[in-house]
Amino acid sequence: MKTSEKGYLSQRKELLTAVQKGVQPIDFEDVALALFRFQYRFNPIYQKYVNLLNVRPEEVEKLPQIPFLPIEMFKNHTVITGPPVESSTVFRSSRTTGQKPSQHFVPSLEHYHHMCQQCLYHSLGASARDYYWLALLPSYLERRDASLVYMAKHFAALGKPLSRHFYLDDYEELHWQLRNLMQAGQPVILLGVTFALLDFAAAYPGKYEQLFVIETGGMKGRGRELIRPELHRTLHSTFREAEISSEYGMTELLSQAYWQGGRFSSPLSMRVFPRDMNDPLRTGDWHSHAAFNIVDLANIDSCAFIATDDMGKVEKGGRRFEVLGRLDEAELRGCNLMYTG
Repeated sequence: MKTSEKGYLSQRKELLTAVQKGVQPIDFEDVALALFRFQYRFNPIYQKYVNLLNVRPEEVEKLPQIPFLPIEMFKNHTVITGPPVESSTVFRSSRTTGQKPSQHFVPSLEHYHHMCQQCLYHSLGASARDYYWLALLPSYLERRDASLVYMAKHFAALGKPLSRHFYLDDYEELHWQLRNLMQAGQPVILLGVTFALLDFAAAYPGKYEQLFVIETGGMKGRGRELIRPELHRTLHSTFREAEISSEYGMTELLSQAYWQGGRFSSPLSMRVFPRDMNDPLRTGDWHSHAAFNIVDLANIDSCAFIATDDMGKVEKGGRRFEVLGRLDEAELRGCNLMYTG
């Protein structure tokens, strides 16, 4: 084995152990800096991008100095840290006609499941295992490469067993299942995409005790996008007495944030930082409208530092944030170095 390969494997193992144990806030920057140097060395796409920005890794001493890779790179390049793994699972984003999907190569589904579970427990606690999990995921279940489906299947296996967990548009059977479980006094989590939850709630409004709803975003052209408080009010009016929450994630991330107390709360592996909406290489202001730069330490095998197309407000420290939408003409904005190279 080459010395460089030994160095890669030992560093990856050390970082993987640290992230899976749960990085405490006081250690977050140190782990992020170590991961930056690791990915600069072993990720050719990220290394090229950092070099094009004339950033010298040895001079990067603080987290804000780390370059964030434009999320568009996941559409136009293979973003991998370390040697490619033939058995990698490939997550792909949903797309409309003519769009190129993002691709995220994940060599270890076990790592992905571990991080999903860690993020869920950070929000809901281990009590999530005591729920029956139902999933309303039309337009995702038809695909075999959606990260959301992999996550939902893991959560279904984590919770109490059922003969059926997943539903497309068969709302009548879903309602029958929910009614039976609630009549038996059983706690239920319903995970669903926004447009399907709204359609189901409109068809079957009522009193839903013992129900915890987690919406994952996505109108897919079915109507205007709603900001979270408005969406939650709508869902509360139809899912009466149910608890309403939201999940924030994307194909290019392996961590998820969940809604708590009127904002999304980042898990131990993730932080959000504001970016100027007009100059992609400048930081934005805390508590003001800004684009999102995200550090996802779980992305050990791709890139942990991503400049996204989402925008909103971020509280100082990056642990709580509000999503207000996406940048206008997002695919045309930002630093376009290497987009087609």
